[in-house]
Amino acid sequence: MGHWFSRNILEPGKLPTLLALTSFVLTFLVTRTVTRLIRAGKGPFRNVSSGGLHIHHVVPGVVLTVLGGFGAVASGRHGFGAAAFAVVFGIGAGLVLDEFALILHLDDVYWSEEGRKSVEVVVLTAALVLLPLSGFSPLGVDDVTEEERQDRVGFLLTLVLNFLLILVALVKGKLRTALIGVFVPFVAIVGAVRLARPGSWWWRHVYRRRHRARARGTVRAYRHDKRWTRVRRRVQDLIGGFQERVPGRGSGSP
Repeated sequence: MGHWFSRNILEPGKLPTLLALTSFVLTFLVTRTVTRLIRAGKGPFRNVSSGGLHIHHVVPGVVLTVLGGFGAVASGRHGFGAAAFAVVFGIGAGLVLDEFALILHLDDVYWSEEGRKSVEVVVLTAALVLLPLSGFSPLGVDDVTEEERQDRVGFLLTLVLNFLLILVALVKGKLRTALIGVFVPFVAIVGAVRLARPGSWWWRHVYRRRHRARARGTVRAYRHDKRWTRVRRRVQDLIGGFQERVPGRGSGSP
């Protein structure tokens, strides 16, 4: 395990990415836990205010993201500096994307229906970062045998093909299928070959004059949403705590 970690994580310079992803996910989970405790009036945590102005955690998140990003660029991919700035960047990104919906709508929608976008963006970001991190990279790995080189080339070609399938699924509006395809190779082919969702790029441009495809796609999207929306919302509620209701308390975030 140690030899594998050294050859595939340390040598290619992936350690900062691993640290950034870990700190990103942990920061999001900790932040959601703290905000839920504040909303419920439990624990020692309280909203941060200055002169009557509510300070959202996206503010320190932006500062940490800028600091960690510039520091990481200046320090390279190896050494203590790269690792430290990667952690700082991951923490800042976690704080920022946890309030992605607030930035998108320019309104405090943290606990509203629109606030669910933050959870989806965080999950998608973590998945996309995990994709190159989990793959073998021949760059920077020493003493690669001919057999290992062929395996790595085959893996990279598979990765590129899977990425193209994910891209097609995305432009067809199949966000969740594409997300699952990041973790499970070729699952995205399901979204790539099926009808596009109404309103997607593929729907607007490819189906512009295909009225039958538009009609079939509309019916299929309705049936799919009716079947899976409740399940998706329950998962979002579990992660983000959207269904927690506290009488007499506001909906703001720290």
